[in-house]
Amino acid sequence: MPSARRILILAVDEAQSLDILGPVEVFHTAGALGAGAAYRLDVVAPTANGRVRLSNGLALDAAPLPDPPPTHDTLIVAGGSGAREAVGDPRIVAWVAAAARRARRTTSVCTGAFLLAEAGLLEGRPATTHRRWCDSLAGLHPGIAVDPDAMYVRDGDVWTSAGVTAGIDLALALVEEDLGRDVALAVAQELVVFLRRPGGQSQFSRALAAQQATRPALRDLQGWISDHLDADLSVAALVARANLTERSFSRAFRREVGQTPAAYVEALRVERARILLEDGAESLHAVARATGFASAEVLRRAFHRRVGVSPAAYRDRFRAAA
Repeated sequence: MPSARRILILAVDEAQSLDILGPVEVFHTAGALGAGAAYRLDVVAPTANGRVRLSNGLALDAAPLPDPPPTHDTLIVAGGSGAREAVGDPRIVAWVAAAARRARRTTSVCTGAFLLAEAGLLEGRPATTHRRWCDSLAGLHPGIAVDPDAMYVRDGDVWTSAGVTAGIDLALALVEEDLGRDVALAVAQELVVFLRRPGGQSQFSRALAAQQATRPALRDLQGWISDHLDADLSVAALVARANLTERSFSRAFRREVGQTPAAYVEALRVERARILLEDGAESLHAVARATGFASAEVLRRAFHRRVGVSPAAYRDRFRAAA
């Protein structure tokens, strides 16, 4: 029987708990579901007694940093506000650089990428972090090709992921690489999470960021629109359903939702098209019909305007990731 893959997870004070425990649950579940002693997990911390204070106020008992770092399979650097502050601690940065040299692969979750960058591990590479901190990472380290829209990025033996729950996606991808897709799928099912989110999937749903209307009639209409994207969603049809005059409807919708009804509908339709394309839909005509676009060409124009690439190119990107 092959020996367990040893994984070191670095946690610093003010680390985000899910950046640590999300991957821990994925690797633990892989072993519990029949992969045997697939992984040995060691959470380590740069404190004298190993105890770290997490960003949610809880405390976590870890092991003190092994110095020098042992030979291990995977290094995971967890994120959180503490990871951004830890770049000013030469001892932690030096330990990360040394640990990476003794690992088969080096990874980060969320703003753990700042520590990898400070240790010189991301220079000249593509990488990602939590979308809120991508500009900051790029500004501090212009030699890194920061992708603000990826769930995770792999460049050889270095992996970086977006924020918080993206650490679970990263860990599932690592399990799939180690043990195969069937094991990763079983872990995802056990944890009731999606396996389908490949690294290139957007961190952020722009359509879902639209605010909810305050008045019940418009809020109910928003829910109905989401469930009937292939219906007639012209302003006239929406006005009739909301039982308002067209002028009152358009003004209230824009004031309460933050965009025009037409822009809101298009955003939701493009978002649904993205999901279908991520799932491998073959026919753009079928996607256009399912999402209420008049034709594949109308879909293409709206998709390119909002996403920046054509629907076909977007679908091919996910095929390559899969």
